[in-house]
Amino acid sequence: MEHILDILKERGFVAQTTFEDELYEQLKSPTTFYVGFDPTADSLHIGHYIPIMAMAHMQRAGHKPIALMGGGTAMIGDPSGKTDMRKMMTVETIDHNVECIKSQMSRFLDFSEGNAIIVNNGDWLRHLNFIEFMRDIGSMFNVNRMLTADCYKARMATENGLSFLEFTYMLMQSYDFLELFHRYGCRLEMGGNDQWSNMLGGADLVRRKLGEKAFACTFQLLLTHDGRKMGKTEAGALWLDPNKTKPYDFYQYWRNVDDQDVQKCLALLTFLPMDEVRRLGALQGSEINEAKKVLAFEVTKLVHGEEEARKAADAASSLFSGAADSANIPSLELTPEELKADARITTLLVRAGLCKSQSDARTQIEQNAVSLNGEKVTDSKASVSEALLRSGVLLKKGKKGFCRILLS
Repeated sequence: MEHILDILKERGFVAQTTFEDELYEQLKSPTTFYVGFDPTADSLHIGHYIPIMAMAHMQRAGHKPIALMGGGTAMIGDPSGKTDMRKMMTVETIDHNVECIKSQMSRFLDFSEGNAIIVNNGDWLRHLNFIEFMRDIGSMFNVNRMLTADCYKARMATENGLSFLEFTYMLMQSYDFLELFHRYGCRLEMGGNDQWSNMLGGADLVRRKLGEKAFACTFQLLLTHDGRKMGKTEAGALWLDPNKTKPYDFYQYWRNVDDQDVQKCLALLTFLPMDEVRRLGALQGSEINEAKKVLAFEVTKLVHGEEEARKAADAASSLFSGAADSANIPSLELTPEELKADARITTLLVRAGLCKSQSDARTQIEQNAVSLNGEKVTDSKASVSEALLRSGVLLKKGKKGFCRILLS
């Protein structure tokens, strides 16, 4: 059987590891590992999808995943990649977000008895004694070394600098690893490459404090071929929650990725065999569109289920073939009261998720990018009548944004 680390490398997951030769030996036996998830929102987004897929590959290879919810660390906020301090969240908001994320995670991992588990670090971090913690854990960290971490250096260069609160984040995350080792025998932390410094702290703490083997392995971030972050849309982040990002919009995002990113996305975001990934990624010209359809369908199937993936694919096919009466086209239902309150096309564009704001909607109309039932909309103050909506209208923005507006 192929070694799991080789599988992850071949598919493009692995960025950095500690003690790689030792880690190869460790992973020849079933190993408990963990990935942390920061509950700053009530849904996971596509940036979380890379570690989730890696966890699924690890579980399929016989290893035991721990999905660690940051119910404690979220009260401080990770400074990594941030130019300013995160907004403080209440315990109630954090706990609500943790519960929402837990339900999403079950779509990707097997949480039946004896398999993957979900743990909340709020269970131990929220009740720590400060003096005992600083004597026992703080004494193990060298401030000079901590200040060389990229996440701290970047923040210290900003106008507001780095707060002491955020400076302690590395200690909190490192303590998680120690606690998970004590509770579950966890020996490996995995996560995004932007977490490298924090993860080194945790693995080093377990080794120094207990004299036990502990490892860190980071994953490549999901970037385009020219280095830009993937998963950003006009409406914001690409969420895994269908109420935040509609399955059709999710499907369309992957259907429209750049040709040069298709093979990488197929390898990272699907379970297709690598021979098939390479075959699809090698297609040229118009044939690459078939590979994009496979990518969009497979990723949407994993996130939203096969039925929603099929609906999205059928809707896209019907729209671009001119058969715009498909029941699977994204739709928005309005009550007569809602229509009477505001029937402007700019409002419909925003409510349908086709534009970010009224200002954006007006700009799109002024740029001749909006049509209603196939006719260009040229007046940014135009409204839709109740009579027209009784049979439904198709609102379109650009070449790829569609929504059917109906009267409920």
